[in-house]
Amino acid sequence: MKKIVTALFGGLLFAGTCAAGPGRGVKGAAPAPDGSGAHLRLEETSWNFGDVPRRGGDLVHEFRFVNDGTKPLVLVRVVTSCSCIRTSFSKRPVAPADSGVIRVVYEPHKSEPGAFNKVIQIYSNSVDGRDLLTVQGNSLDGEEPRKVRTEREKVKKR
Repeated sequence: MKKIVTALFGGLLFAGTCAAGPGRGVKGAAPAPDGSGAHLRLEETSWNFGDVPRRGGDLVHEFRFVNDGTKPLVLVRVVTSCSCIRTSFSKRPVAPADSGVIRVVYEPHKSEPGAFNKVIQIYSNSVDGRDLLTVQGNSLDGEEPRKVRTEREKVKKR
């Protein structure tokens, strides 16, 4: 009896999937073959803050983008890989050939000292679906790195 119910359920699931048609109802489906739709084109995808003091304050960078598609672009959400990163962006649609900005704020005092590489995911109605940004640098604890003095040993020549 269990085999019959399982087979019946599997058949209904398969039929429902086939009835939806190719690409319909499937998140992340392939873009339209004619190339129409919104497209997010970033001017740059990464930024290096370099060496920064950990207690020096927030660091800000603005990533600029253009909608080079044929339909309005809507940024749905922006997800960061760390609570030390904040982002802000316009929720309004960006018309074709228009541009916008994603503002990224890195708070070095909220993370450990040392090298950092943080990822920001942009979800939109772009034909690409998801785009990635990265910010990186080196958070220094305390003051400027000091030079280490080494003592020289005299070696006798033979």
